[in-house]
Amino acid sequence: MTTSVLDLAFSRPRHARPYGTVLETVGWTPLIRLNRVAEGIRTPVYGKAEFMNPGGSVKDRIGPAIIEAAEAAGTLRPGGTVVEGTSGNTGVGLALAAAIKGYRCIFTIPDKMSQEKVRLLKAFGAEVIVTPTAVAPDHPDNYVMMAKRIAEETPNAILANQFYNQANPAAHYRTTGPEIWEQSEGRVTHFVSAAGTGGTITGVGRYLKEKNPEVRIIGGDPVGSIIRGYWETGVKPESAPYKVEGIGQDKIPGTLDMSIVDEWRSVDDRSAMTMARRLTREEGLFVGGSTGLIAHLALELAREIDDPEALVVCLLCDTGERYLSKVFNDEWMRENQLLEPARVRAADMVAGKSDGAPRQIVSVAPETPVRQALGLITQHDVSQLPVVAEGDCVGHLAETTLMARVLEDMTLLDKSVQHLMDPPLPVVDAHVDLPGVARLLSRQNPAVLVRRNGRLEGIITRHDVLRYMTAGR
Repeated sequence: MTTSVLDLAFSRPRHARPYGTVLETVGWTPLIRLNRVAEGIRTPVYGKAEFMNPGGSVKDRIGPAIIEAAEAAGTLRPGGTVVEGTSGNTGVGLALAAAIKGYRCIFTIPDKMSQEKVRLLKAFGAEVIVTPTAVAPDHPDNYVMMAKRIAEETPNAILANQFYNQANPAAHYRTTGPEIWEQSEGRVTHFVSAAGTGGTITGVGRYLKEKNPEVRIIGGDPVGSIIRGYWETGVKPESAPYKVEGIGQDKIPGTLDMSIVDEWRSVDDRSAMTMARRLTREEGLFVGGSTGLIAHLALELAREIDDPEALVVCLLCDTGERYLSKVFNDEWMRENQLLEPARVRAADMVAGKSDGAPRQIVSVAPETPVRQALGLITQHDVSQLPVVAEGDCVGHLAETTLMARVLEDMTLLDKSVQHLMDPPLPVVDAHVDLPGVARLLSRQNPAVLVRRNGRLEGIITRHDVLRYMTAGR
């Protein structure tokens, strides 16, 4: 009898004893192998599933750590307020801990972040202030600068200060790094992450390199972020807008130790978002755009390594539920030119004919009189008329050429079309895509016939192809 996946899952005891609070469930997230998206890659790639933390992200680890450090230092007293500028996930981690410990939370968040994140923070009872994204890092309306000001002006408040608070990387050094080392049985050779604050890649990288100095730490950076450029040159480049949330920077955080990272690589928004959607649909891992960026880079790296004895671990940062209005919204993706264009086939162009154009081929036999052929051209308002014999195109009639010749010699009206027809039109199978059809169109070939299951079923003209191209369909 075959053992089912469900039986295997229940055979491993997890959460065998009850917990005192939800905070005790943070950490020990599973390490999961990527399979379908890694097809053809010999190097195994595993994802550290941080979206399985109770608050849905890797930031659940640093929320309690920051608050407990402030309590130990005496800067956060009972009834106090936790203030932070956050892209959303750190706010959730802080709000989880604050809910258990009885603290008030005020968060500032950039307006490029999804509405799901804003609503989630409010669901935990936090006060949320949305700030403009397109301002300089030192502008008073920048979400980090505003959080600093609120913390200074609010009695008994602390600024969580995730970008400079060393409790951030320390949390990952104490938890995430050791978990990866133990779960991989010390076989991890490459760790791939990204940097928002830099706490994860710094803490994990520091721990793994202490265990094995040969482990390589690879950072992914969104195109538009300055981190890779600064790491390569030591000079801060100009930043540019990008859509991926929670990672990348227009400044260098104090919690990011550049010396820990062996290499930075840039990944564009489209590659990141596409991989996030693939991980969800092909691996059942519901993740956001930052995870897509990291996984895209991890798979690229694994393909280059091409060694089944190596082991790549990448961070799966947070849940895709935070991005239903963006990454998983086709309309938003199209508006931002992030959705891969649909593959248009010849059959789709035939089926999508509009403006009264006939979807079935209007054709004539070689012995058809020219007079009748002209009548069909007028009746159906077509510019090309294939000449078909025994299911094959043996020639075609072009409206303008045919009319010009008849006007010169009216006696041609009673001749058969085989005496006036031009060479046969090219024929393509129904699955051929739009570029393949377009390549066959020329001055000599004004249209292409489409064959399905051995039968001619439609015609595509230059006008049809241009309509699809210009409409972006």
